[in-house]
Amino acid sequence: MMNPSSVTTVSLRTALTLLVFTVVFTGVMAWTYSATKPAIDLAAREEKMLLINEVLPRAEYDNDLLEDHVELGPTRQLGIDDTARVYRARKGGQPAGLVIEAIAPDGYSGRINLVIAVRADGSVSGVRVTAHRETPGLGDYIDPRKDKRKDAPWITQFNAKGLAQLPETQWRVKKDGGSFDFVTGATISARAVTNAVGRAVVFAAAQRDKLFAAPNGSRLPSS
Repeated sequence: MMNPSSVTTVSLRTALTLLVFTVVFTGVMAWTYSATKPAIDLAAREEKMLLINEVLPRAEYDNDLLEDHVELGPTRQLGIDDTARVYRARKGGQPAGLVIEAIAPDGYSGRINLVIAVRADGSVSGVRVTAHRETPGLGDYIDPRKDKRKDAPWITQFNAKGLAQLPETQWRVKKDGGSFDFVTGATISARAVTNAVGRAVVFAAAQRDKLFAAPNGSRLPSS
C-alpha cells in the first residue's frame, strides 16, 4: 500500500503531465488556426465572390464589392430576423446594383435563403438559392444546380424584370394571379421564392438611395 506522500507525488506528477499536455495541445491548435486562417478566409471570400458573380456579372461593377456593404438588422420585408448584408456594386463611383441577402420564410420545408441582385435601374440581375430543405426531386428545382432544365432554369425567369416591367401585384406565381411559372405539384417552393424576390425588389426600390449613402459597414435600423 502506498504511503500518503507517494500518493501525493503521483497525483502531482499526473496533474503536471496533464497541464503540460494541455498547454502544448492548446499551443499547437492556436498555431494551426493562425497558420490556416488566411487560407480559409481567402477560400471563403472566393466562394462568396463566385456566388455574387453568378447574380451580378463582374463586368457590371469595378469596386471591391465585399468591402462595400451595409448591415441590416431584423428586416421583415426581407424575412430577416437576425442580421444580413447588402453589398453595394459601383462602377466609376456610381451605383450599379445591390446584392441583397434575403429569406423566404414559408418554403414547404422551412426557410429558403436567397441572394438577390438588383441593378441600379431596379431590374433583377439574378437570384440564387443558397440554402433550403425543399423536397428532393420536387421542390428543389428552385436551385439551378438541381433544376433539370439546364437551358433555362426556373430561377432565371426573374432576370431583367423590375417594377418598371411588372407592378408589385404581379410578383407572384401564376396560380396566385401573378406572372411567374411554377412546377405543378411543387407550388409552395416557387411561391415562397417568388414572393420573397418581389419583396426584395420593392425594398431595393424604396431603400436604394439610403443604402448607397450609408457609411461603409454601418448598420441600418431594423424595419
